[in-house]
Amino acid sequence: MSSGVAAPPWIRAHALVKGYVTPAGPIPVLRELDLEVSRGEMVAITGASGVGKSTLLHVLGSLDRPDAGALRFGDLEILQLGPERLRTFRNQTLGFVFQFHHLLPEFTALENVMMPLLIARANVEQSRSQALALLEEMGLKDRAAHRPGALSGGEQQRVAVARALIRSPPVLLADEPTGNLDVETGERLHDLLRRINREKGVTLVIVTHNERLAAACDRRLHLVGGRLHPA
Repeated sequence: MSSGVAAPPWIRAHALVKGYVTPAGPIPVLRELDLEVSRGEMVAITGASGVGKSTLLHVLGSLDRPDAGALRFGDLEILQLGPERLRTFRNQTLGFVFQFHHLLPEFTALENVMMPLLIARANVEQSRSQALALLEEMGLKDRAAHRPGALSGGEQQRVAVARALIRSPPVLLADEPTGNLDVETGERLHDLLRRINREKGVTLVIVTHNERLAAACDRRLHLVGGRLHPA
């Protein structure tokens, strides 16, 4: 029976500050930004181009370090981890999908999806089996032996999603995942992301300009002036 007490946020960013130094002077991007995301939630981050949405996602994914603030995943304070523990956390907890899929052109779709497991020295046959199962989920089993250049843009992006999911991360961070796709293909991809969220319980934080994708999320936040506001 439920205790009636809400679960604490799974992701909690507090007072994040991030800026860049340029020859013309410092450029502030994130200004004491706060964000809380519950486990299994699907959150859209929207905002004008250049306001820092990708910067925020990179900070949340520990790909970039803020100038100040705190970032917790559960009870783990990410900014206090050393390089090795941070790398382990990122590999075990986070999956990344970007606007440009970053598939390795010399490898097949299957090999691209397998790659994170192979880098982690997992069993090759087990890795192949897992990757094939994911490609089948993505509707790409018949394209497993094709290299990225032989795939459509939507197929390449679905391969990238499969690669991001191969280690079963509880969190998926997506930066404009439909931004390089036509409307129909983009809608199929965001339907896929929604299904991943619902069926696998994966927490999603998605930076997007896609209004339909943002509207389909549990919550939508707008980045303006370096802070997030309900949209």
